[in-house]
Amino acid sequence: MAIHNRVTSILGTQYPIIQAPMGWIARAQLASAVSNAGGMGIIETSSGELDNIKNEVAKMRELTDKPFGMNVALSYVKGTNIVDFVIEQGIKFVTTSSGSPKVCTEAFQQAGIKVFHVVPTLEMAMKALDAGVDGLVVEGGEGGGFKNPSPVSTMVLLPLIRSRTDVPIIAAGGISDGLSMAGVFAMGAEGVQMGTRMLSSSDSPVHDNWKQAVVDAKETDTVFLNQQSRPALRALRTERTAELAKVGSFPMAEHMANLQELYFGGNMEAAIPLSGQVAGRIDEIKSAQQIIAEMVAEFEAIMSSLSEQYC
Repeated sequence: MAIHNRVTSILGTQYPIIQAPMGWIARAQLASAVSNAGGMGIIETSSGELDNIKNEVAKMRELTDKPFGMNVALSYVKGTNIVDFVIEQGIKFVTTSSGSPKVCTEAFQQAGIKVFHVVPTLEMAMKALDAGVDGLVVEGGEGGGFKNPSPVSTMVLLPLIRSRTDVPIIAAGGISDGLSMAGVFAMGAEGVQMGTRMLSSSDSPVHDNWKQAVVDAKETDTVFLNQQSRPALRALRTERTAELAKVGSFPMAEHMANLQELYFGGNMEAAIPLSGQVAGRIDEIKSAQQIIAEMVAEFEAIMSSLSEQYC
């Protein structure tokens, strides 16, 4: 059964489940599988490879007739005409991150595009609302990838921001199944975004070594890096990241230069494997279709059980 709320109304999807915009990973192969499963596939721009991104959008239209969106990673696309580029792709839903949404929200909305901004703190949420965004992606510090240097957990951040606004919220960080989805809905979310769970899916383009590393990880097997600089980041523990965890800041470019060897070559020491703490709850590689179907079934069962038990 479909889930009907403000987020699915905005997205035009069957379920309020969104795939995170992971650089080089969030492309047509993965995003189309998520969209075809009833969620919202997202195409990334953080790689800065806009010619390739345009090709990925074309591939999406060959692989799915379902809605999909795009993330605009503002600090990674400086010097490009990203607003016109996105509008030209015919995208109707955009998440913005890594910068102020003031620079693009009005233009996107005038083109009929809904804008949700990714926020890691209450202060940033208030600034995004002042910019006129349609909704928020509230991202807890337990999530993988680039982070605010002062991380706040989803359990604290989500209800705090919900108490200050009534706009639709998509929760991110620590979500991998129907149980965690029910938890964030209880705290005020109307949608969820998943990165690590989708990175480790069979539809993900990353090497099996990385997927297996997620499956093998314990809940303590991530490290929070570069906390005395920006951006901080959360990654799987490897020999490289364990050493980097001992220092407060480091030259990011040096340790991310060989991403392709990590992502697609399977060399886990070639660069920094970004992953969230939820890796400790992932114990099997599944398709996006299976992940979303099981997630929705578990979510509905939990919500029904709680209602019967407590209401």
